[in-house]
Amino acid sequence: MLSRPEHLHHFPTLTSIQAPRAAVAVGWMLGIGTLLAVLILLYVPWVQTSAGTGRVMAPNPADRVQAITALVQGRVEHWYVEDGQRVRAGDPIARLVDNDPFLLQRLAAEREQIEAEIAAAEQAVKVAESQVSQTREAAEKGFVTRRNFEAAQILVAERRARLAEAKAKLSRLEVTVNRQSAQLVRAPRDGRILHINAATGGTLVNAGDTLATLAPHAPARVVELMVDGRDVALIRPGQPVRLAFEGWPAVQFSGWPSVAHGMFDGRVRAVDPSAQQTGRFRVLVEQDPGKPAWPDAEFIPLGAKVRGFIQMETVSIGYELWRILNNFPLEFRAPNPGTT
Repeated sequence: MLSRPEHLHHFPTLTSIQAPRAAVAVGWMLGIGTLLAVLILLYVPWVQTSAGTGRVMAPNPADRVQAITALVQGRVEHWYVEDGQRVRAGDPIARLVDNDPFLLQRLAAEREQIEAEIAAAEQAVKVAESQVSQTREAAEKGFVTRRNFEAAQILVAERRARLAEAKAKLSRLEVTVNRQSAQLVRAPRDGRILHINAATGGTLVNAGDTLATLAPHAPARVVELMVDGRDVALIRPGQPVRLAFEGWPAVQFSGWPSVAHGMFDGRVRAVDPSAQQTGRFRVLVEQDPGKPAWPDAEFIPLGAKVRGFIQMETVSIGYELWRILNNFPLEFRAPNPGTT
């Protein structure tokens, strides 16, 4: 039997206690198991990620929320839509009328007058051209001088200039009439009316004033993530991204993406070369064509918040813990020269 150390002879009660063999065995098993678990975890692979938050947006400006503006000056006589109503491209939104109710009548009368001037000018040109022909024959026979023939040619030029001026006046008038007839504002594309500027109903609106705002239907979507500047130098187009959309239940394990739940796949589309005002860099993420599609726009509309994890290199957990404790950047491995 092993002898007790000399200093324990002063503690007879302690020396009399005998630890159960089962407890000793369990203690050794827990200690050895913990040591083995730590050693194993140090070599378990871990996928590094660059996390960021952002929102869903439309890369095409035509797919973003857009303002429907007045084409001409006037006031809104009638609304054809309400807030939240779905519309198709070409559906009427509002009808504008000019403040002068007799404007179109006066424009019609002015058009008749200009058309009469054009008819008179055309007749005058024909008469002047016939005079030129007669004067040429008379000059060849010696009945009139050469100067009379040149004066007739000058008269033809003056009559043609008056005819061209009258036609230009008619063109300008037609532009004005077309603008007044374009007072029916229509939807530029399929979508939903978000807001109507009801204040314009009884007030004067100018060309370009906003009448309503339209959210396009089923736009092409991308995700813009704001990532830390320390990681942006390591992000390249085509890298895989895992996304968690607002309102969509998801559980993410950044180091083990295969066990994540409720996440959607994407890939880096572009990285902004300059930082935003907040100091973070914007990364655009598009859908990965080889992965399941993102939820429909009805569930994930434009502007919805997103959490994203850009997948980087695969390292061991031990290295990752060492990197985090030392506040080092993510691992970077230069691509092979033969790869694209």
